[in-house]
Amino acid sequence: MPKYTYSFEEENKDMKHLLGGKGANLAVMTSLGIPVPHGFTITTEACDFYYKNEGKCPEELAGQINEKLAKLEEKNRKEVWR
Repeated sequence: MPKYTYSFEEENKDMKHLLGGKGANLAVMTSLGIPVPHGFTITTEACDFYYKNEGKCPEELAGQINEKLAKLEEKNRKEVWR
């Protein structure tokens, strides 16, 4: 199954092709200890899929987003409205 989401802690600057410039830079700031709010990036592959498939997202994407949101809720000790 393709992985379409990466938390900032999982990412690194060498993943720019997969995360885009903003996602890669957030990963670098996180790894340097700069106070960045917890978060995650949806990959450029998911975006490419969307554009190539008439605005449809990959089937796995919703589940991966929900998984990342649950982890963010844990880290922040808050529930995200859905």
